[in-house]
Amino acid sequence: MAFELRQNLKLTQQLIMTPQLQQAIKLLQMSRLDLVDMVNQEMEENPLLEEITSDEDPEAEKKIEPAETAEEDREEPQTVQRTEELTGEGDGREEFDWDNYLEDYGPMGATYDRKEGTAPSWDNLLVAKSSLTDHLMWQLLLSRFSEDERRIGEQIIGNLDHNGYLVATPDEIAVQEKVASDFVEKVLEKVQEFDPVGIAARDLRECLLIQAKMTGSARSLVERIILDHLRDLEIKNYAHIARKLKASIEDVLAAVLIISHMDPRPGSVYNEERIQAIVPDVYVFKSGEVYKIVLNDDGLPRLRISNFYREIMGGITGREKQENGKKYIKERVQSATWLIKSIQQRQKTIYRVSESIVRFQKEFFDRGIGSLKPLILRDIADDVEMHESTISRVVTNKYMHTPRGLFELKYFFGSGIRKTGCDNVSSKSVQEDIRKIIGEEDPRKPFSDQEIVKRLGASGIDIARRTIAKYRDMMRVLPSSRRKKYF
Repeated sequence: MAFELRQNLKLTQQLIMTPQLQQAIKLLQMSRLDLVDMVNQEMEENPLLEEITSDEDPEAEKKIEPAETAEEDREEPQTVQRTEELTGEGDGREEFDWDNYLEDYGPMGATYDRKEGTAPSWDNLLVAKSSLTDHLMWQLLLSRFSEDERRIGEQIIGNLDHNGYLVATPDEIAVQEKVASDFVEKVLEKVQEFDPVGIAARDLRECLLIQAKMTGSARSLVERIILDHLRDLEIKNYAHIARKLKASIEDVLAAVLIISHMDPRPGSVYNEERIQAIVPDVYVFKSGEVYKIVLNDDGLPRLRISNFYREIMGGITGREKQENGKKYIKERVQSATWLIKSIQQRQKTIYRVSESIVRFQKEFFDRGIGSLKPLILRDIADDVEMHESTISRVVTNKYMHTPRGLFELKYFFGSGIRKTGCDNVSSKSVQEDIRKIIGEEDPRKPFSDQEIVKRLGASGIDIARRTIAKYRDMMRVLPSSRRKKYF
């Protein structure tokens, strides 16, 4: 069998993502906080990138509006010019004139101003709060404990989770501290007398028993229910509890009322977790009958390429040093240019998608959630002439501050449900109708899922019972048997 070499001509299509396109896609799906962190990191790594301060910004004076200016005399937010979707064409390999580039280069991207008083309130966000560990250690140091007891108490406090439950067994603590388990149990009983009541329990039953003891309900019907009938208590099977304990239903309800006021998570009051305030990416204002869209650039560094390195280029002597210096600076310029253009493209894409969402959901902004229309990614993609994957990246981790409240961009998308005599309604509108129906029910006789189906059918909404159950779970609403209240 003979072997030979041949040359064949073959035509194929291949998708290649340039570094610039990869960076643009990465920036597009970033949240605002991630973008700020990434920009700050790039500014540390790339010496050619620098931030434009307010003193250096020639447009700064134009953006400051006097307080006494009338509303009708205020300048409208600058409209973003539409641009084509970033394709990644041009990978930065083309030659360019270094001298003219830095001379003519200015800050890229549009800037926006925001009317005073329209942003969410930032009051009371930074408040010093005592932690659960600090609160318990303060009580431990004030208690009459011996040196060994204090050492065991510190171990117990150090092994509490954020809800105040003990995650280590007394035997494990005893082995670690080289003491008897009975000694750890005695210290644990003393720590369980600390505030908040129910702290350092090993499970829910013990937590409730500690609170029952502190409230003087020990050795009573309350204690018997906690010990033997927690499951019946959870499903509100009070008749079964009364039959088993040979007590009247009135006495059982009175005991249940006491238990319902106990805290199953006593340590959560001192939880160290802080609520993270959401900074919106887009603001929507109503001006007359038209909704204006303003991108939020607060906190996002405005970048430019430093002219300082142009002077350095002029001071480089020697052919080899000059070539090496120009090569390095040229690479940094390409990297900085890609980043600035990608950020600019990201802002413009968010603006176009937000503009399309407001246009599709104008009735929602006018009348509320009952007028929210069914909307899918394909509708927005066709409107702005982009791919669905791009729209999906835009609406991820992006938020819009509107006259109706603060919403994630994903909120405006949802499937439709058939309604008699008119167009389909959004699933979120149906969920709001379910919430209203449940809010108007008699707590002693809550509506079943089938009853909710009938009530929605009377308003022309055709929906299955299993869909009601699914929406209830999404809204974290309990079934009718567990919503029933006896007192």
